[in-house]
Order: sequence, then C-alpha cells, then structure tokens
Amino acid sequence: MAKDLLTPDYIFESSWEVCNKVGGIYTVLSTRAKTLQDAYKDRLFFIGPDFWAGKENPLFCENENLCVAWREHALSHDGLKVRVGRWNIPGNPMVILVDFFPFFAQRDQIYGQMWEDFKVDSLHGYGDYDEASMFSYAAGKVVESFYRFNLTGKDKVIYQAHEWMTGLGALYVQKAVPQIATIFTTHATSIGRSIAGNNKPLYDYLFAYNGDQMARELNMEAKHSIEKQTAHFVDCFTTVSEITNNECRELLDKPADVVLMNGFENDFVPKGNSFTAKRRKARAAMLNLANKLLGTKLGDDTLIIGTSGRYEFKNKGIDEYLEALNRLTRDKNLKKEVLAFINVPGWVGEPREDLLERLNSKQSYDTPLQCPFITHWLHNMSHDQVLDMLKYLGMSNAADAKVKVIFVPCYLDGKDGIVNMEYYDWVLGNDLSVYSSYYEPWGYTPLESIAFRVPTITTDLAGFGLWANSIKGGYSELKDGVKVIHRSDYNFSEVADAIKDTISEFSAMSDSEIKVIRKRAADLAEKALWKHFIQYYYEAYDIALRNAEHRLLNR
Repeated sequence: MAKDLLTPDYIFESSWEVCNKVGGIYTVLSTRAKTLQDAYKDRLFFIGPDFWAGKENPLFCENENLCVAWREHALSHDGLKVRVGRWNIPGNPMVILVDFFPFFAQRDQIYGQMWEDFKVDSLHGYGDYDEASMFSYAAGKVVESFYRFNLTGKDKVIYQAHEWMTGLGALYVQKAVPQIATIFTTHATSIGRSIAGNNKPLYDYLFAYNGDQMARELNMEAKHSIEKQTAHFVDCFTTVSEITNNECRELLDKPADVVLMNGFENDFVPKGNSFTAKRRKARAAMLNLANKLLGTKLGDDTLIIGTSGRYEFKNKGIDEYLEALNRLTRDKNLKKEVLAFINVPGWVGEPREDLLERLNSKQSYDTPLQCPFITHWLHNMSHDQVLDMLKYLGMSNAADAKVKVIFVPCYLDGKDGIVNMEYYDWVLGNDLSVYSSYYEPWGYTPLESIAFRVPTITTDLAGFGLWANSIKGGYSELKDGVKVIHRSDYNFSEVADAIKDTISEFSAMSDSEIKVIRKRAADLAEKALWKHFIQYYYEAYDIALRNAEHRLLNR
C-alpha cells in the first residue's frame, strides 16, 4: 500500500519568468498555476523580478490591499521593496515582485557567504550571472521575511526554485529558514546546453564528460557551480525529462529525485466552429503572405508546414529542418506544393515596406520581391544563419520550386507589422509541424502543435518525443499524430531523409486519413494535461518535506 504523501500548507515558487514571458519556463508555470491554485487557493505564491518600475506589465495586476502589514514590515525591517498582486493568467495566483537592484551593493559579501556555506564559486560570473543571482537572493529574503511575519513552525512550507538563476536563493532559504523544505528544478543543465550549442557531441560522449572540467573549458564555471551545488544541497532535486536526467547524473553528479514532466492546459485551443474559422483564417493569411512575397498563386491544397521556437540553430534543429526541405525539392513522391514557415525570432529590424505595400493591395503579383525568403529586414541580413543556409543550399523560392520557405523572424504578438496575428492563432494554419531537435529538455512547441490538431514530427532527443514514445511503447508514427525520429550525434543525414520521407508520405494522404491523424494528435495532447502530470509535483513535495524533517532532526 502506498504511503500517504506529506502535503505542504504553503508553496512559494521563484523564477525569472514569473510575469515575464521569456521562454518555456513561463509556459510551465503559467499553465500549471490554475491546477495548484485550485488545490491551495491563496496559499500559493509566485515570486518574480520587478524590473517594471514606471512601465506597464500586462501580466501583473497589482493589488495594494494584499499583504499590507507584511509589505510594510518587509520594507521597514528587512529592506525589501515588493509589490503584491495577481498574475494575469488562468487561476490568477498571488504574485510577489521584488526589486533586487539594491542587493548589488552587497554582492561580494553575498558571494563570499555562499562560498563559505555551500562552496558556490561565483568568481568567474559574468553577463546575466550577477543580475540573476541578486534576484535569486532577494527572492530568498522575501520568503524568509514572509515566513517569519506570517507563518509558524507548524506550517509545512515548500520553496521551489527554477533554473540556475534561482539556485542561490534556494540555498539561502535552506540556511536562513531550515524549517522550509527546498526544491530545485533544472529545466536544462547549463553545461549540457553549452556543450550542444558549441557543436560538441553531447550524447555519445556524455558518459566521458566531466561537468566541472567542461565548465572551465566553456567559460561556464559560475553558472555550473550554482546549479551543481544547489542540486546537491536542496531537499529535493528535480528535472523535466529522462533525457535531461541523464545530463544531471553525468554533468552535475546528481540524478533527479523526481522527474517533473511539463504538462499544459488546453484552454488556449479554440473549440467547434471557432476552431474551424480560426484555422481557415490562418491558412488564408499564410497563403496570401506567400503569394504577395513570392509572386505566386499557391492554392488551398498547398501543404503548409511550420517550425518555431528560440533561435538556437542547431539545438532546435533548424539546420536539420532546412536540409530536409532542400531534399524534399527533389523528392519525386511529393504530391503537393509545400509552403514551409520558420517562425523563429531573430535580430529583427523593420517590417518590409515593399511587402506591406503588396499586402495592403488587392492586386495579385507574378514577380517575387527582392530576397523572397523573409518578412522583416534583419539587423544582420548578411550574417543570419537561416538566410546563409538557404543560400548555401541554393534554394530559390522560384515559381516552379516544389518547396518554398519563408522566414518570419519576429515574436508573433499580433503587432509585428506584417503577420499581425498572435502565435497561437497563426500556427493553427499549419497542416504539419517539424521540430527536429538536437537539444530539447522537454519541447512545448510540438505539444502545442498536437493540441491544435496539427500532427508533428520530432525526435527522441526531445523530452516530449521520449514521452510520446513511452505512450506508444516504441517509435511513434505519424498515424499516431506524432512521428518520433531517432536522432544521435552522427545521423544528421538519416534524420533529414526521414523528415523528407514523412512529409512526402503525408502529402499523399487522403482528407479522411488526415482527419483521423489530426484527432489522434489531439487525443495524445490530452494525456499531457496538468491533471495527469501534477501527481509528480505532489511526490516532490513529499520527498522535500520528509528530507527537511530529517535534516532538522540531524542538525
């Protein structure tokens, strides 16, 4: 019989991405919030950085009636300047934003104490290390202040810190308020991402890498140190997939106590007639954009493909995607014209005025614009990796080319000047998506894709791909809604062929076959909802609370 899990009375979570939409961690926290808020009401607090002074943050709704007495105490007794309010997401959880800039004056003392207490080496910190560390320390002070003012030793309290940026605060809390149970979650090891990003083979040699040695070689010593020491000292260390857990075991010398897979909520997916109308609108916008840019007359039977994510050319598999598309141009089995989008924010400059002029016109055009690959001018047009590879591959976007590629290098927030649609409204228009990841601890983009009933191609070097395989008990095929391709350090060419063949196969499918696949994609996405994955968090809370009790007894 399973033991009863210890449950916390209060939960604090800190992340650089609280009310700050930067990347995948924002999606983790913001989609999970409602599930935890329903269970804990207002005993769940998110802590984020407050660098919004004098600027509006649409994600944060300040409420000066919340925690009034504590806020005054925190300022007068602890020197903490905080704002309290609600996160403008489903569940509207409580948020504390803290001004961390005053702690820069104490930086050297803070780093010195961390070395004495936990052997955290901050000597080689540079760039964003100081900013993240001062926020992390401030977040730890916030938790300490709130606990001492509002709570007692009878309250079971969890403090969960996300990524290396908040590790220092987790260690501070563990020393300053040992009654609080600490959890540290790494969503990707800093050194693993660096090895992959520096074009070194990560997977075949993972067993042979020494994390400390690689950190010195790649100038990552400070970030690696805080990540490794936090992983070893907290009450519960977690990560987001088995593939990242392998990195933790080898590079941090510490496997995770629990794997917290990333779920999501599908409340952003339109239903019924709204879904059909939005998909039709997105496809029409994509085809119109292509026809105006390329001077073509692509019809509604065009196969529209997309990829998206951060601009990590190798890690996100953008290079692999382009290679597969290039090979597809010569595939005799391809039954439809292909329009392939790359929705990846680059160093974007201005919307193209020549394209905008055409988009605002009712005319049709039979000549392409200059540089018919891109929707916005870049600051680095002559040194952009996507444009460079398209040129290297000799892709032309000519009218008779079977495959046409368009790079949308901006954040799709509805205000980019060309697309003017939000990302979720835009990707609905895809028929198929490709995420040929080389380094992807989880992978929200393919999960979001299947939630929109868009079948996806991904790899087993993505946590999501591994999970999809585990559901099917082997390599998932496109008929399941997700095609998972085996990828390693050395099979780039084979992966490109597998992507090409899958797209070609899809182009020959009937409407009824595609309808079944789209339904299976949505069914698989349902299995990743937070209501299924939240149990792993409850296991982590139990481990942390038990280890904190044990730690206190053995002081």
